[in-house]
Amino acid sequence: MDHLRRIGALRRKLTRAGLPGLLVTHPPDVRYLCGFTGSNAAVAVTRRAARLFTDGRYTAQAAEEVKAARVEIVSSAPAVCAVQWLAAQAGVMTSGFDPVRTAVADLARWKTALPPQIRRGFLTPLPVPFVDSLRQVKDEEELAVMREAALIGCKLFERILGEFRPRISELEIAAELEYQARRMGAEGMSFETIVASGERSAFPHGRATHAALPRRGFLTLDFGIIHKGYCSDMTRSVFFGKPRPRERKAYSAVLEAQEAAVAAVAAGVSASEVDEVARARLRREGLAEAFSHSTGHGVGLEIHEPPRIGAGQKTRLEAGMVVTIEPGIYLPGEFGIRIEDMVQVTRNGGQVLTPAPKALIEL
Repeated sequence: MDHLRRIGALRRKLTRAGLPGLLVTHPPDVRYLCGFTGSNAAVAVTRRAARLFTDGRYTAQAAEEVKAARVEIVSSAPAVCAVQWLAAQAGVMTSGFDPVRTAVADLARWKTALPPQIRRGFLTPLPVPFVDSLRQVKDEEELAVMREAALIGCKLFERILGEFRPRISELEIAAELEYQARRMGAEGMSFETIVASGERSAFPHGRATHAALPRRGFLTLDFGIIHKGYCSDMTRSVFFGKPRPRERKAYSAVLEAQEAAVAAVAAGVSASEVDEVARARLRREGLAEAFSHSTGHGVGLEIHEPPRIGAGQKTRLEAGMVVTIEPGIYLPGEFGIRIEDMVQVTRNGGQVLTPAPKALIEL
């Protein structure tokens, strides 16, 4: 990964904002900027220098991973040391920080570590997170890794289909999927696997339980893996037994909404426009009220990243973004259906990264 280029892009943002320095503490942002994967670090960036501060546990790891910043091994809190270093740099009269990911207690601690005369004005909250906006558009190396992650997810789905049978539990399905993910090289799961069957499929985020898979009814499987630091995310709903006409019609409506929204993805299109395409299809079937969440979200080093694909979201999609498209319907006491793909935004449209079958699978 070209971390020097990323820090250069961040510096250009600092210059445009009139900020001489920036404190970065969110671990995915730290990793994005300099490659460090440890759990305790802060990066300080000025217009001429970049320093990563971490503790002695990571001496060897930081030396191996970090190429675009000078490493400082410290014995106290890395973020505090980073703030003090920024304040000591010539020409750095103020430093930005990300208020979205900064606890009140941490901010108070940083200010206390500064000389009294600059405590009030040195740390300035950013109007929008700077690194977030850089991370939204993936470079070719990132996209290659994310394609690999998505395809591992598709292979997992195909493999787990053979484990679906009535009377085994949702937890057993989740455990087998996660075991197979590790065997296929995943570093971990990108979120807690959702296995929701029967009436529980009407829970949008139904965690796996001891409930046995039904002899008849829907099962929704929503899962993702981490591969080389990047997340995948996909959802498929399958049916045990033979669906009734109403169930088949509902599935067709969700599939139509999902595919229409995928087709609407392209550079220059607003996030809200994509959301409305999915919602309009379900509205025609009288199912809009059963669609209770946004159509999708960005994905990358974190499972949920900007942009959000939802009503009122004005962000315009850019080539290189990766978003999920995941409309669903949830009828309490009956069933739920969700279908989700990862989609790479291109200049001419959207490229599906999760090509697992979407036609209704009947088991």
